[in-house]
Amino acid sequence: MAANYWDSTQRKYWTFTKQQLAQERRKNEEADRALVQQFPLPDRRLLSIHFNHQLCKLARPLSVRQQAIATAQIYVRRFYLKVEIRRTNPTLVLATALYLACKMEECPQHIRMVLAEARHCWDTTLTDTSKLGECEFSLISELNSQLIIHHPYRALAEYTATFALSAEESALAWSIVNDHYLTDLPLLHPPHVIAVTAIFLAVVLKPTQGGLGVSAQGVQGVLQSLSATMGQSSPARGGGAATSAPGTPGGSLGGGGGAAAQNRMMGLVSWLAESSVDIEAVVDAMQELLSLYEIWEQFTNNLCKDQIAKFVKARGLDK
Repeated sequence: MAANYWDSTQRKYWTFTKQQLAQERRKNEEADRALVQQFPLPDRRLLSIHFNHQLCKLARPLSVRQQAIATAQIYVRRFYLKVEIRRTNPTLVLATALYLACKMEECPQHIRMVLAEARHCWDTTLTDTSKLGECEFSLISELNSQLIIHHPYRALAEYTATFALSAEESALAWSIVNDHYLTDLPLLHPPHVIAVTAIFLAVVLKPTQGGLGVSAQGVQGVLQSLSATMGQSSPARGGGAATSAPGTPGGSLGGGGGAAAQNRMMGLVSWLAESSVDIEAVVDAMQELLSLYEIWEQFTNNLCKDQIAKFVKARGLDK
C-alpha cells in the first residue's frame, strides 16, 4: 500500500489522458457495436448523476461514510472503463462497489444487510448473496486488485485552513469535491489539483435555493487570470503537489472588506503561480466541473432508470 499518491497504483495505472479514456471507451463500444446501437444511453455524466443518487440512497440507511461512497464511485468508473455497461446489471455493480468500498475504507457492512437495503431502497430483486460475491470477484479482477484510493479530502482540509475559508466557502468546496466524482476528473488529475480547483470555484460559485448558481463573470475572470498565469509560467513547472502553501503576496486570503472576494481570488492566483500545482490541470478541472453543472439541468432520474432497465431486462441480467 502506497503511503502517498505519487507512489500509488492510482497514479501509475489509473491516471489517463482524455485521449486515452476516449480510446478505451471506443474500444469497448466497437467490441459491442450491436448492443450499443440497440440500447442507446444518456450522456455519461447524466448516468453518473443517477449512479450517485442510487449509491447515496443505499448508503444513507447503512450510515456509510462519504469517503466510502466516493471510493465506490471510483470503482464503478474504473470498472466501466474496462467493461461495456450494457453487458452488466448496474444495480448489482453499484451494490457490490459499495460493499467492497466499505471493506477498503474500514467501515465494513454485512453482505446480507447490503442486499436487504438494496431491495428496500431500489425496489430490486437482488436476493442471492452469491451473485454479489461473484460480482465482487469480477470487480476486483477488472481493477487488478488495485483498490487503494487517494481522495482530495485531506488536501482540501489543509488548504481550507491555509486560506482561512469561511464556513460557507468550506462547505461549498467539499460539495464540489463530492461532485467531481461524477466526472472523469478522478481518472485525469491528482487529488490535490481537485482540492485547489474546488477552492477556486467555492469563491466564485454561490449556493442558491435551486442548487449551485454560477457567477459567469467571476468564473470568466478566474479562467482569464489562470490562463495569463499559465502563459507566464516556465515550461518546467506543474508536475508535483503543493505540499505546503507559501505566503500569499499582498496579504491574507482570509480577510474581509469591500473588495474581499476579488482580492482573495487574486491572492489564490498569485499563490498558484508560485506553487508547483499544474495550472493547466486546474483550468481543465474547473471547466469540466462547470460543464457538469450545465448538463445537470437536463438530468431526469426516470430517463436514466428506464434506459438502463431496457437492456437489463432484455438481456436477462436481473436474474
